[in-house]
Amino acid sequence: MSIFTSPVAKIFTQPILEIDLNNLLDNYRKLSEIIAPATPSAVIKDDAYGLGASEVAKILYEQAECRNFWVAHAIEGAKIAKDFPEANIFVLQGIGEDSVDLFKQYSLIPVISSPEMLAFWKKQAIEVKPVIQVETGLNRLGFTKANLKRLSRKDLRIFGMVISHLSCADEKDHFMNAHQLEEFNFIKQKYFPELPASLSASDGAFLGPDFHFDMVRLGAALYGINTAPYRPNQMQNVITVKAPVLQVKDLAKGEFVGYSATYRAATKRKTAIVSIGYGDGIPRSLSNTGKVFFKSEGQWKEARIIGRVSMDNIICDISGIEDICTGDMGYIIFSEYTLDDIARDAGTISYEVLSRVGKNTRYKRSYITK
Repeated sequence: MSIFTSPVAKIFTQPILEIDLNNLLDNYRKLSEIIAPATPSAVIKDDAYGLGASEVAKILYEQAECRNFWVAHAIEGAKIAKDFPEANIFVLQGIGEDSVDLFKQYSLIPVISSPEMLAFWKKQAIEVKPVIQVETGLNRLGFTKANLKRLSRKDLRIFGMVISHLSCADEKDHFMNAHQLEEFNFIKQKYFPELPASLSASDGAFLGPDFHFDMVRLGAALYGINTAPYRPNQMQNVITVKAPVLQVKDLAKGEFVGYSATYRAATKRKTAIVSIGYGDGIPRSLSNTGKVFFKSEGQWKEARIIGRVSMDNIICDISGIEDICTGDMGYIIFSEYTLDDIARDAGTISYEVLSRVGKNTRYKRSYITK
């Protein structure tokens, strides 16, 4: 039959990102139970890890009564403050000349991490109690013990909360957890005995009540990532990434695939070219190692990525998988092959994959809600 008289196949070209806000809400509620009686709060920095800060904040605010949100920069906080005026919005990167007007306009709460930033804050006429971040072992942002010794009693009364950040909480038995807990307790008791405190993010939520204090900053785990990899993931998958098959082709024995000809067929194979690549945030390191999944005969079948991941396409081996056609969807991230799985195979971390995929504008994006 001539190709010009063949039935027209279903043609799709755009990769799809589905965000399950129901599962995200369930994750928040599950985490809230784990850390109780500590107050849960939501980390929605980096546009909620790329999944949409407004959408994530809205469902948590309206259906879970979340009133505490953490962002990285004031410009992120300003976008949320417009819609949720009763929320406390904490800005982790603090305040500076480039953001002071936003703090004044939206009553954002800065996290003060250095003596220099504190000096700048004191010059501003903003009637909000800031948060102080203290150094306990991560050696990133935060007041050191030497810095704290130089603060006056008046300075210490400026703050409304004291926080720090764990460096190794994803390793339950790492010595740094006990070390940082001891340091944080010492600093809190010596300098801020009356203030509410927050030491843990998502990974610290699983370390037990000693690490919870008054508030836990829930981030990655909200989005389905296993932040306690020493145990089975208790979180539900939040994102699905899928992309259409553009073409199905036979590959002869001895033929090469992709840029730099890094794959050569040892036997006759069948391939599917899927419309997704590193331009969509899929790590190039998945070349010749990654996986795509297809639903065939009622079961999920694995197709290995062969050749290099290119900007717009990946090629996968569908030999032995029946009835894969142009227009069918290949699944790259979903409940059976999660962010943690793809990050492991790519040699990176789930946070990076989520951020790269979530912020990509080439996806057809949809939100699943009740």
